[in-house]
Amino acid sequence: MNLKHIYKILNKEDLKKAKSSGVYSGSSKDIEDGYIHFSSQEQVEGTLKKYYSDEKNLILLKVETLNLDHLVWEQASDGNFFPHLYSSLDLTNVVDEYEIKLNNEGNHALPDNF
Repeated sequence: MNLKHIYKILNKEDLKKAKSSGVYSGSSKDIEDGYIHFSSQEQVEGTLKKYYSDEKNLILLKVETLNLDHLVWEQASDGNFFPHLYSSLDLTNVVDEYEIKLNNEGNHALPDNF
């Protein structure tokens, strides 16, 4: 598992709002849970299938973990450990963005360079 980077799936409109302030505070689910949900690189596809089925206009942020003081890896009910950020995300920690498209079968297709 690569601990240097974590990934956040969000819609383009939420990213646009975050870019205007330089900070992402999370989705409504994140705010409700009290932390921002992230995935490791290996968990991204499963997260897309479980929580974002058929959603369009998604972006995947690649986030460097080095300066995230409130990042905690916590065990989910399925036994896997997921990264949770107990603060807002300063967008200066984002090192890359990937557009997530839906293919003809309605499945998300990650870019080849991911």
